[in-house]
This record gives sequence, C-alpha cells and structure tokens, in this order.
Amino acid sequence: MRQPPDGKTLDVASAKEMMMFWIKRSCALTAMLFLVAVLSGCAQDVVTRDIAYVSGVGYEGGKGLLDIYMPGGSTDVPVVVFFHGGALRAGDKGPVGQAVAGCLVPHGIAVVSANYRLTPSVMHPAHVQDAASATAWVVENIARYGGDAENVYVAGHSAGAYLAALLTLDPTHLGAHGLAPGSIRGSIPISAFLYVEETAPDRPKDVWGSDPVDWLAASVTPHIGSAEGRMLLIYADGDEEWRHRQNDTFGEAMRSAGNHGAQVIEVPNRDHRSLMTELNASDDQIGDLIRRFIQDSE
Repeated sequence: MRQPPDGKTLDVASAKEMMMFWIKRSCALTAMLFLVAVLSGCAQDVVTRDIAYVSGVGYEGGKGLLDIYMPGGSTDVPVVVFFHGGALRAGDKGPVGQAVAGCLVPHGIAVVSANYRLTPSVMHPAHVQDAASATAWVVENIARYGGDAENVYVAGHSAGAYLAALLTLDPTHLGAHGLAPGSIRGSIPISAFLYVEETAPDRPKDVWGSDPVDWLAASVTPHIGSAEGRMLLIYADGDEEWRHRQNDTFGEAMRSAGNHGAQVIEVPNRDHRSLMTELNASDDQIGDLIRRFIQDSE
C-alpha cells in the first residue's frame, strides 16, 4: 500500500477520498479555464463584412458595401468611417480597412471601411454621394453594432481624403440624408488633394469633366469661408510638392477665414504610398495622431 508523506499507511477508503478530492479539483480547474476562454472569446474584435449601405440598389462589384471592425465587448465606441484612395478610379475597402483597424480597434475605436462607385462608371459627384450615403448609414445604424452614433468621424487616404474633406466642408452631401454638418465630429484627410481647379487639368476628364466651372464647384474653395468643424490633415514628407502646397494652403485659408479647427501635420520618413502600407510599423505616427484627435474631441 502507498505510504503518505508522514509515513502513515492509507486505508482503501482514505485513498478513494483523496482520489475524489483531486478529481474534483481538476474538474474545477478545467471549468475555470474554460470560462476564461469563453470570456476571452467574447472580447475578441468583431468584423462584419459586406453590408449594403444603399437599400434596394446593387452596385456592380460590391461598390455599395462596407465593412465594420468593432472592438469586442464594447459599446458606444467612437467610429471612423474610412474611404480608400485610388484617384477615384481604383481601390477597395478591404486592405485599407484592415490596416486602419489594426491601429485603431485595439484602442477602442471602431472602423468602418466603405467602397464607393468609381470612374469611368460614374463621374463626380457620384463618388462623394456614395461617401455621404455610407456615412449616413453609419450614423443611423452603428449603435446596433456597438458604435456611438454621436461620435462619428470621416477619414480617407488620397482620393478618399478628398471625399472626407468634402463631406466636412460642403453641407449639401450629408444634407441630402437629413444630416447637419455637426452629425460628424471631425474629418481626417490623409494625403489629400483638395483644390480640384488645380488638380483636374492634369487628370482624365471623365472624373470632373472639362469645364473649369465644374472643377471649382467640386473643390474645397467655395466652402472655406463658411466651413466649420474640426479637421486633421496629414501628409508625408515624401508626398509630391503640389500636395504639400495644397494642404498647407488650405490650412492657412481656413485659419484666415476664422476656422482654427483645421490642423495640418507633415509625417516624416513616409511617401504617398507608405503612409498607408506602413500604417502599423513601429515608427508609425498616424495611429497616434488619429487617436489623439479623437480623444481631444470627446
């Protein structure tokens, strides 16, 4: 018979009692580990893909769809609606949405990445109309997914940044959905083009047409004097010089018009492309800039 540590002999009943004690303890430990695993699973980030933001319309190639990246186990979190770049001719919500979500969702900020129709299938203002539709859908529905409908921001890269800027500056686009400019808390255009009257002459004419009057109407220029709201404009030190100039000129024009909510920041060691491809690199600054911008707005 097995000897216990004190040298005393265990009878059969005592041995069975000890065995049952360890079995019960093992079961309790297993149950505890299972509960921890379940709770951890509940807190996992939740991704909901390919939601149609325009009811009753099926845009070709999934252009009327959006993806939601939501921090797990949270409610009433800030939301960034992001529009991809691609000169209004190319791009997709998937890769850029995952990259932006990677630097914001772990910090309790939801990301909605939206597609929109592209040229040559459509011309301006269809792109920004789609951006407005996606943003309106988010304001109306995001609470069901855990987001705060009163804490929504619009953002984008390059052409998507232009769309985010227009949503902030021109009230007619969100107004078509019954939303006031104050329905969004701010915008974050990253490496945007802004002055269409300068950009359009060197671009294909199937985007804004060939009439300079239409170029000006599609630009930020008519809205600088009346625009309100906070904006964080970011560009790279390696961006083209004309893009530097447009962003800096816009920031100065907004301040001169009495709007001091537009902040322009140059990010070092990046170019137009790597601003997004290196978004989650160890030396990335954009994630911190966006997070601080949102925190300062709350």
